Parts: sequence; structure tokens; C-alpha cells
Amino acid sequence: MTSHNMTWISYPSKSQPFTSPEEIEAVIASQNIISRLMHCYIAFFVPTGLIASICIMIIFIKNHLQNKRASLDLLLLHFTISNIIMIFLSFTVITRPDYLTTTHLACSVLSFFFNLGYFNSQYVFILTLLTLLLERFPPWTALCKATQRPILCVGLVLTYTFCLSLTEAVLVGTDNYQLKAHCQLDPLFAWPEYEIVKFTFGFGIPSLLQILCFTVLWAKEAPAGAPALQQHIRAHLAVYVISVTIFICRLFYNVMILFRTTLKLQRSIGTTKNELVMNIAEIVLFSESCASLVVILCFHKPCKDEVLKVMQKCRRKTRASNHLEIAETATTHQSGSQ
Repeated sequence: MTSHNMTWISYPSKSQPFTSPEEIEAVIASQNIISRLMHCYIAFFVPTGLIASICIMIIFIKNHLQNKRASLDLLLLHFTISNIIMIFLSFTVITRPDYLTTTHLACSVLSFFFNLGYFNSQYVFILTLLTLLLERFPPWTALCKATQRPILCVGLVLTYTFCLSLTEAVLVGTDNYQLKAHCQLDPLFAWPEYEIVKFTFGFGIPSLLQILCFTVLWAKEAPAGAPALQQHIRAHLAVYVISVTIFICRLFYNVMILFRTTLKLQRSIGTTKNELVMNIAEIVLFSESCASLVVILCFHKPCKDEVLKVMQKCRRKTRASNHLEIAETATTHQSGSQ
């Protein structure tokens, strides 16, 4: 693997000498759009995602302490933690339309933890789909037995994704660590191999596995006594909704990652429009992490049941307090009339 000199690359909005009014207006319009999207994400998606994640963790930990342990819940808990990492790292977009200014080394460290959360959430979700598939088509194989030990599976996923993230940290670039740069979580100054590896192992392979799981689910005939396909999907609706959400959002993001790679190979910095779309794709990716957590809270049965119980308790307390107020009012009227 040859080293690349990436000191020539920069963001179009930071490097081009804009002379014509049209170019200046294009930059201003681009910055306005990304600024508004950033404010919407920080104001609505981040609080919703964090509140949902806290509720999910409380419910799963409570069920675990009550010995209501399920492999699916443990996998979704790990998925939740990975998305929490993604949400906290997404605070780097607060500076948009400007970028976080830091050293190459600090940016590489941020990129490592971002990729760890990104790869983790992707592969633990594939493991979740596989668990549901083997639950519906239970062959007595080593793979089926392995999925019955979710802690071991999560450990293997963590090891694999740690190695992938470490590889990506190397591909960010091993030179010029002391130089200052504008930092994205997928650094602009990373080598072209960085985006290729990320697309292959962070989207290409997981998407193929995801499609394979869905193909088997739809095409293979379930054994006698297994629930109908519609009933199975309804019982695990959260997982299948998240699957579609992840695929759509990450497809958009990874297409833009590959497009950025082609620009690097052509030694072109692109246009302000290219920069804008890449920023939009990044915010869409972070929004998917928040949306996935809300889907788990609202559609995963243990979480949904706990939320309904809390809502019922709140209604009972409200009704009880209303009855007390009515009774006190009636007593006051009676004493007043006497």
C-alpha cells in the first residue's frame, strides 16, 4: 500500500477564490441550507434519540435484573449503545457550515470512534436479523447454537469491528499528524482506500447479508408449527423497520463517500454543491441513528409494553387526582350551602 500526499485537498467553500456574484450566492445558499439542517437535527433528532436510548437501556437492564433475558434484547441493547456513540460524535456538526478545526491526529482519533460505532451498529444488526431467521428456521447447527450465546457473538462483533476501525484509522493517513485541518468524522484528507474499505465492509458486505436474510425469509417455506410470515414480521416489526431505514440512509451516505473518492482519484476538490450534498448525507446518517432508537422504543414489544404501562399509570393518577378534586369541590359546595 503506497502512501498518498493529501495536503493538496481542501473544501471548495474554503479554497476557491470566488469572484463572480453567482459563485458567492451559491456558497451563501449552500451554507444556509446546511446550517438550517444542522439546527433541525440538533433541536429535534438529538433530544428524541437520546431520550429514547435512555428509556431503552432502563427497560432492558430492568428486564435483565428480573431474569427476563432474551438474546434479541441483548443484541438490541448493544445496537443502542453503538447508536449512542454515533449521536454523541455527531455533535461535531454543530459548527456547520464551518468545520471543526483540529490536528490530523485528533481527527483520526475521532474517526476511529465514529467508525467503531458505525461498524458495530451495522454488524450487530446483521446478527440480530440472523437470530430472527434461525428462530423461524431452526436448524440444529453450530451457527444456531452460537446465536444462543449473544454475549459471545457480541464479543466477536466487537473484535471484528475494532480491527476494521483500526484499519480505517491507518488509512486516514500516517503522515502530517501535527498539521491543522478542517475535520469531518470521515476526514476529507483520508486516502482514497479509506472510502473504498468503508464502502466495502461498512455497506457492501452487510447489505448483501441483509438481502440474503430477507430472501431466505420470503422464499423458504417455514416448518410446520411456525407462525405465518405476516405474524412473524408483526412480532418483530421494529427490526424490519430499522432494516429498511438503515439501508436507505446508508445507501445515500455511501454513494456520496464513493463519489468523493472519484474526485480524489481525479485530484479534484469538486464544487460547493458536492460539498453541500456530502454534508446533507452526513446529517441523514446521524438522523438514522436517532430514528432507529425511536423505532425500538415504539415497536419492540418489551419496550412498547413498558411504555404503555407507564402511560396507563399516568392516566390512572390523573383520573384519581381529578376525582379527588371533584370530591373536594362537592364537599365545599355542600358545606357552603348549609
